[in-house]
Amino acid sequence: MSPVSRRDFTRLLALGGSGAFISTQAFAEQRASLEELGFSAAPMRAAPPQADEKFWTEVRSRFLIPRDLAFINAANLCPTSLPAIEAMERNIRIYEANPSPDVRTGLFHAREDARKILAEAMRVTPEEIVLVRNTTEGNNFVSSGVPLGAGDEVIVWADNHPSNLNAWNVKAKRFGFTVVSVAVPAMHPGTEGYLDLFAKAFTPRTKLMAISHVSSNSGDLLPAAELCKLARERGVLSLVDGAQTFGMLDLDLGTMQPDFYTGSMHKWPCGPKEKGMLYVNKAVHDRIQPSVVGVYGGAVGISRQFEAEGQRDDASIAAVVEALQFQATIGRAAIEKRSRWLATHFMDELGKLNGVKFWTHADPARRAAIVIFQPGSLDPRKLGAALNEKHKIVATVRAGQDRPGIRLAPHFFNTLEDVDRTVAAVGGYLKSGV
Repeated sequence: MSPVSRRDFTRLLALGGSGAFISTQAFAEQRASLEELGFSAAPMRAAPPQADEKFWTEVRSRFLIPRDLAFINAANLCPTSLPAIEAMERNIRIYEANPSPDVRTGLFHAREDARKILAEAMRVTPEEIVLVRNTTEGNNFVSSGVPLGAGDEVIVWADNHPSNLNAWNVKAKRFGFTVVSVAVPAMHPGTEGYLDLFAKAFTPRTKLMAISHVSSNSGDLLPAAELCKLARERGVLSLVDGAQTFGMLDLDLGTMQPDFYTGSMHKWPCGPKEKGMLYVNKAVHDRIQPSVVGVYGGAVGISRQFEAEGQRDDASIAAVVEALQFQATIGRAAIEKRSRWLATHFMDELGKLNGVKFWTHADPARRAAIVIFQPGSLDPRKLGAALNEKHKIVATVRAGQDRPGIRLAPHFFNTLEDVDRTVAAVGGYLKSGV
């Protein structure tokens, strides 16, 4: 945290009075109890160049996941890191002990710190960052805020999340524009294959392209930078839904150059729930209007208009700082490398089992950290329930006809043991049935 923020926090403690004292005392007792159980909220060190399982077990201790629970579901919801949990609890205690304008101002300063850390992490400027509630809200700010009407077209990918797919269809009916959907290929066709699919959809009427960076339905990693360039060359705006990459990939939006990029803190960044990010390229600030007009906006750039949503959870927003710093300390490149390695290990080991069919491409360059597989003739719903109830393994079940199976989404808090016992359990059920 910057020197200004440390000063603000000291001021918060002073303003909190007896509430701040109670908070400090409570955390001292809580930390002692957690350490007895093998957890820790102590500052984390940077990942060494060749981080071993001992290091990643140390990372695991900064999460409240029990040692016997294999939580492999980061694509849906992640546990919040202990440093961020402590920050939220501390901020709430101080705030509720003295919910005054002065205390609130200190929390506002922390919000700006979070904006700066986000901007630095993604190689952009704080003036381009809006702190929203989640990816869905960010996507809808775009679909509601970009002026579109009769005769205009929006290109979407058929594998987008509903908030970046259905929302466009609903608003097309309201405002009169047309939605053009790019079909989902049977398997990742490579960079040139995806570029060709989208290029064929562009027409002189196309105004915006909305894609997911990684599909939550297949694990496909789209060539986002190349697709954004394709759109830019045609004068078309680009929206990239980063729900499955923000907090997992070491993002460089300065190189990718999307016009809009969205993400959620409750997934891969392991931050406070109902917090997210909307990036708006400074080149298009004049091409989008806020959907909500109110008070208490951000301090810089486009956040002044797009964060003016009235009273929000200031204490929780301020804790975004600790969540981001936790990942930054370990190293975003190291986190990406670890998560990708775990996904690859899953594919290597599951691939040795008879009957396993992958919906995710085997080439690491065409995926990130999501692995979706069909477990032979087993019912995915029964297998998912058995993994959860009998083995304490949490994953996502994909029922129905569209790429049915189990979705695994390992992250940097997972261990090699989590992977191996999951594969062993699946292998056992493939032999004996569920």
